[in-house]
Amino acid sequence: MVVASESRLVEVAGRTLEISNPAKLYFPGAAATKGDLVDYYLAVAEPLLAAAGRRPALLQRFPDGALGKSWFQKRVPRGTPEWVETILVSTPNGTTSNALVLADMAHVLWAVNLGCLGFHLWPFTADRPEVADELRIDLDPQSGMGIDEVREAAFLVHDLLEELGLESHPKTSGNRGIHVFVRLEPRWDPVEVRAGAVALARELERRHPLLITAAWWKEERGQRVFVDFNQNAPHKTVFGAWSVRPRTGAQVSMPLTWAEVGTVEPDDFTITTVPAHVAEHGDPWGRMSARPQSLEPLLEMAAADRSSGLQDAPWPPQYPKMPDEPRRVAPSRARREE
Repeated sequence: MVVASESRLVEVAGRTLEISNPAKLYFPGAAATKGDLVDYYLAVAEPLLAAAGRRPALLQRFPDGALGKSWFQKRVPRGTPEWVETILVSTPNGTTSNALVLADMAHVLWAVNLGCLGFHLWPFTADRPEVADELRIDLDPQSGMGIDEVREAAFLVHDLLEELGLESHPKTSGNRGIHVFVRLEPRWDPVEVRAGAVALARELERRHPLLITAAWWKEERGQRVFVDFNQNAPHKTVFGAWSVRPRTGAQVSMPLTWAEVGTVEPDDFTITTVPAHVAEHGDPWGRMSARPQSLEPLLEMAAADRSSGLQDAPWPPQYPKMPDEPRRVAPSRARREE
């Protein structure tokens, strides 16, 4: 590794990358620089690639650090080196773009040099874009709720999935929530995976109506934890494991063991603390890729809901009207229009 006055050369994955302005302050609350961000990703390279390797990434660029202006970029910019691997991805309205594939750590650091702090990932790998191999359960606490309620909801998700014979893996969102992932056998498309997520959310609400809600419309959620099933809709990206949030303290979306969920404070996981934690405890998701799960138990629950007369849950507004979807309008507005 060679350090220059205004740039830094990093040897990684058989390539030499020039990191510009490594001394630029990116995270004031952590006194961490762009170079520190590079060092963090190098320190967690193995577990990061185990979770995110070969997945397309939506780039969110923060050229002036976590507190500066940012923009999303699905297409890799002009002038991208020829060695950078991309894949054609679609949006709900049918437009396409060539997205970065996190093929190795050279691709990761190339994006970091552009100002990407973390990565929003598609739920498929570049070699199998037709199937979604992750069920992503986003536990979204509503206003006024704290981490204790989210922890309780996460354990209830774990218990239901375990009852169905499914192994799950939690992580902090890097902000206020908790995500629970299930690595799936590569057999189902995103519409089917979303149907499984809807069924899971509805069953959780039936069992725990005072804590958990599957209500898509915010006005119906109350002070409960929302299970955001639409994070599994086709073309949706979710903030990836090990990725760094645009927060002044450089918080990380940290994979956890289930034993850790009840004890850790999510904000304690930063680019400063995570490398030592991994060195001591290893990768909490280390077994996930080798143990893919079946979606069939959740699809059976979805079929039972349909048989009982339940329609599909509402889709996000940017999606076309879907079969068996109820009218896509907030309940209060629907009442005013009657």
